[in-house]
Amino acid sequence: MGVVTGSLQKMAVRAATPVEYTLRLDGEHLPLNPHLGERLRLAWTGEIHCRACGRKTARSFSQGYCFPCSQRLAQCDICIVRPERCHYHQGTCREPRWGEAHCMQPHYVYLANASGLKVGITRASQIPTRWIDQGASQGLCVLRVASRHQSGLLEVLFKHHVADRTDWRRMLKGVPEGLDLAGRRDALLAECGEAVARLRDELGEDAIQAAEDAAVVTLEYPVLAYPGKVTALSLEKTKLVEGTLLGIKGQYLILDSKILNVRKYTGYRVQVTV
Repeated sequence: MGVVTGSLQKMAVRAATPVEYTLRLDGEHLPLNPHLGERLRLAWTGEIHCRACGRKTARSFSQGYCFPCSQRLAQCDICIVRPERCHYHQGTCREPRWGEAHCMQPHYVYLANASGLKVGITRASQIPTRWIDQGASQGLCVLRVASRHQSGLLEVLFKHHVADRTDWRRMLKGVPEGLDLAGRRDALLAECGEAVARLRDELGEDAIQAAEDAAVVTLEYPVLAYPGKVTALSLEKTKLVEGTLLGIKGQYLILDSKILNVRKYTGYRVQVTV
């Protein structure tokens, strides 16, 4: 039996077969794959600490921040969930250095299959981590651009034809039916060709490039059994989560047919026992 105490962070992942997960609590790291089929216990101490400044906070904002940090930091701005509203190029970014490191970097527009076909965007350095965090079984890069803002503009074009959200409940019920992502990509680009061309004219000839060498990435997850009914656990309501670890997918723990979204509770100080 091992006991680890600390503030929850987003689980670390490694693209293997199946995906390898590590639970992170401050400086402690607990590999989870070896504990599939074993009892796992998470007890919330009642404390929440801001993932940015570390101060104790009564509530968590934007997945792990205290209120002052959620209002001050660029990573909590609206453009994180609405990339087409990135305003770095207008000179109004709250933290220009952070914007340079995260937003003014090459991004991909991609197609993924988590609960069905979806379109999304991510930094080039976050592939395939982004797909793993979404619980996608397949992923394919479609277009490469120079910044987050440009990828957001493309995503807006595509989401009129393809969903831009994952149905997390459906994703956690099993492995989705495989899709011909290359075929779906070609059909989407043909359907949106004129709109993409207009955007390329606006942004510059070299702004939007096809990810010609991209191949479909297939991902498998460490799951012994999927739940028949997906029921989300709440640390605020129970404070104690305990059960057999039946699987891990996305950023979710599957415990005896009940689900805990680890990322949602970033900054929550817990004691973990396996």
